[in-house]
Amino acid sequence: MSLKRCQNGHLFSEKRHGGICPYCSLSVGSNPGSGEDPQGMYVNRDLMDIEPLKPVTGWLVCINGPSEGKDYRIVPEKNFIGRAKDMDLRILNDDSVDERNHAIIIYDPQKNKTTIQSGSSHGLAYVFDDEDRWEAINESKEISAGTKIKIGKSEFLFVPLCSDDGGNFYFRWEEK
Repeated sequence: MSLKRCQNGHLFSEKRHGGICPYCSLSVGSNPGSGEDPQGMYVNRDLMDIEPLKPVTGWLVCINGPSEGKDYRIVPEKNFIGRAKDMDLRILNDDSVDERNHAIIIYDPQKNKTTIQSGSSHGLAYVFDDEDRWEAINESKEISAGTKIKIGKSEFLFVPLCSDDGGNFYFRWEEK
């Protein structure tokens, strides 16, 4: 399997995605300096010095909007959401999402909980509340499996891997 790593450290299948990272949409050039690693996966030797990927703790899945069907990895600590190349969760094709820091999703490894809060931009983010309506996020709000989130014109569903909310599934990465 031929794998590539973008400058943000995302590892992806070159066969499936070509030279474009599916997580941040950055283009990765040809792979002339690649060699085979002990597990038989091709890795660009020039990119091996990039900081290792953080483990996934959950996903946002776009369920309505221009990127419907796309998933976005959530990692420990702060995940900044926007359209700019340097955003952790880059929402493309939705011009109503601010360039930078529209919202922030935070996974706290100490508490094994995920929260969402407004970013430093002018745009609002919303959570679908218990009364079946969109509520603007004005302060940090804990989210759990199935929470619906609206950012710009896009709607997302939160799918946790790591959680401690008493649901059917519980997982926590071991600290090393």
